[in-house]
Amino acid sequence: MIKQATKKEAMCLAKLAIQMWEDNEIEELVGHFEGLVADEEAACFLKYVDEKAVGFAQCQLRHDYVEGTETSPVGYLEGILVEEAYRHKGYAKELLRACEQWAKSKGCSEFASDCELDNEESLRFHMAMQFEEANRVICFKKNI
Repeated sequence: MIKQATKKEAMCLAKLAIQMWEDNEIEELVGHFEGLVADEEAACFLKYVDEKAVGFAQCQLRHDYVEGTETSPVGYLEGILVEEAYRHKGYAKELLRACEQWAKSKGCSEFASDCELDNEESLRFHMAMQFEEANRVICFKKNI
């Protein structure tokens, strides 16, 4: 079962998300997800197997320029994770489809995402889900 998450599931989302975003603290992720599920321009979905949440996806609308797109807003996959023991069962695809349907319901005709250059697993997932690579970018920063 795929379910759009509510505020009461913010901790559940955070426990899944920390597996992907390890540099964060659970408490800050809970606050992050509480805000997102209340935001009309964002949505989080949970995949349940036998009443256990085993995966999540976070998406939102982006009004700024999104690489390779021609419209605005664009639905954007901000994060997706399925616990390792539940992978290769089509659950990430189900979560992605829920995000795409949500974006369509918000008037989007395009959906986008990104991954780090060295994240081969994410790249394979995106290509298998019929995303097209739009660009590769290396970002720079320096203290001044």
